[in-house]
Amino acid sequence: MGKKEKSEKAKERREKRLQEIQLLRSIPYSDQQRWWSKETIAVVTGGNRGIGFEICRQLASHGLTVILTSRDASAGAESIRVLQEGGFDVVFHQLDIVDDSSINQFVEWLQENYGGLDILVNNAGVNFNLGSDNSVENAYKVIKTNYYGIKNLTEALIPLMKPSVVGARIVNTSSRLGRLNGRRNRISKVELREQLSDVEFLSEELIDRTLSSFLQQVEDGSWTSGGWPQIYTDYSVSKLAVNAYTRLMARKLSERPEGQKIYINCYCPGWVKTALTGFAGNNTVEEGADTGVWLALLHDQTVMGSFFAERREINF
Repeated sequence: MGKKEKSEKAKERREKRLQEIQLLRSIPYSDQQRWWSKETIAVVTGGNRGIGFEICRQLASHGLTVILTSRDASAGAESIRVLQEGGFDVVFHQLDIVDDSSINQFVEWLQENYGGLDILVNNAGVNFNLGSDNSVENAYKVIKTNYYGIKNLTEALIPLMKPSVVGARIVNTSSRLGRLNGRRNRISKVELREQLSDVEFLSEELIDRTLSSFLQQVEDGSWTSGGWPQIYTDYSVSKLAVNAYTRLMARKLSERPEGQKIYINCYCPGWVKTALTGFAGNNTVEEGADTGVWLALLHDQTVMGSFFAERREINF
């Protein structure tokens, strides 16, 4: 089978899967599946547009209390207005995930007004490359936002996650571009790839060291020969770190006793038509948000530290 035939077959399979998911989305949750209520608190970062906005809309449509956060207060307020005009009950609070004081203010506000949260969707992220561009001019900002922002907010909010029989949930928006063992765009250094693949060996120090090495090579101009992903390099490295952190935290959180479980997973929304992709994607925002919402609402949640796309687990 030639490359063209394989590509067409893959496209057919993908379209069939998206049709299946669209059908699944049209089936209401049963009373047995609905473990949540209006008192269930879901926090979504980067909720003012694109996938984050759609995640807020879908979660609100299922009857949860959704807190939409956005770095830009005016953009967040406008998003809330649009959702409220559509009949959705969503609350807004400003949050800049790369600003420690902003995180602290949000944590205090959340504790005071809601007593904590049940679901955290880490969706906020940045990308400065479009099309065939592959500049690393903004690599530091990309890493700081897409990895360290998620990490710092998650660790600030874990103490506020409410105990429950079904467990709290953390969903990290990631990307297949950050896969360790994909056929394309992976780190070429076998030893580093093996270290990052080994859950027992994995540590924050290893992730930090990997990112520091990448940023140092960006600074001295040697990154092109450093074995890093070849397309969307800084974005891919940031999402590789998110995937590794998800697996690391799953190992740590798995030690929590029953009734205090926190399930953490990540997912790829696909190439979605949003500002992040220059609206050049092939998935709608509804399709892009679906797996994140599905993971957040799973009734019989048992998986931890896994990677999903189109409601199926995929390899890191």
